Amino acid sequence: MIVMMIGDVVARAGRKALLTALPTAKKMFNVDFVAANGENLAHGFGITEKTAAELFRCGVDLITGGNHTWDRKEVVSLLESAPVIRPLNYPCGAAGKGIFIADVGGEKLAVINLLGFMGYVDNPFNTALRAVNELREAGVKHIAIDFHAETTSEKNSLLKLLEGKISLLCGTHTHIGTDDLLIANGTGYVSDIGLTGIRNEVIGMCSKEPISRFTTGIRRMFETCEGELTIFQAIIFELDDRGRCVDAFKIKSFDGGEIAVSMRHNPGW
Repeated sequence: MIVMMIGDVVARAGRKALLTALPTAKKMFNVDFVAANGENLAHGFGITEKTAAELFRCGVDLITGGNHTWDRKEVVSLLESAPVIRPLNYPCGAAGKGIFIADVGGEKLAVINLLGFMGYVDNPFNTALRAVNELREAGVKHIAIDFHAETTSEKNSLLKLLEGKISLLCGTHTHIGTDDLLIANGTGYVSDIGLTGIRNEVIGMCSKEPISRFTTGIRRMFETCEGELTIFQAIIFELDDRGRCVDAFKIKSFDGGEIAVSMRHNPGW
């Protein structure tokens, strides 16, 4: 089973970069299933029916969320009717689900979405452990996690907690790709996939507001920007019949150009 995980797709520029690269990348690497983090799809904040539809049309099978999941009211209907999930550890009563189970070539693949210690959420570590144990008891061998968290220590710690119990764990949220791709005891891992969108500003948004915030201490809404300098990046994981990760590598495309492998997995620990 070949699974592609795409990090935060930021605004129109990110959607355009993904629309350009994804169909080709799926064919190049014989990808069976694609999950993309979409919490920044709509002008950088939240998900709309229109922006979600763009991703589904070009080959995304599942959209995951994060702390901006609830920024658009219409997300509630998406969570109830489309392959869109939100972090599992939102409190009981939140709309939608935090786990998606797909049939991929006759095998079940479970994707879990989790949020780190941001906002009113339940402990992501305890939530993840319960969910993984329940899935394994139900016979699901292929388990992927999108952990939308602020710090690398959160993501490293979750890997150590679940190492050997899940197929892969990808960090999202920081928008900055890390170079620690590895396979540890059959579990593929990277601290952050990195954004898909504008690459020469600040985390895919116009730099004016972040600079102003850091120099004055005054917070204003981030603004999206357009331009030719974009990046598409994703991690591809190969899983065996037992649900263990046997290969992992990163792909990138700059400015709608050639798609190339940019990083192979490390031996792990």
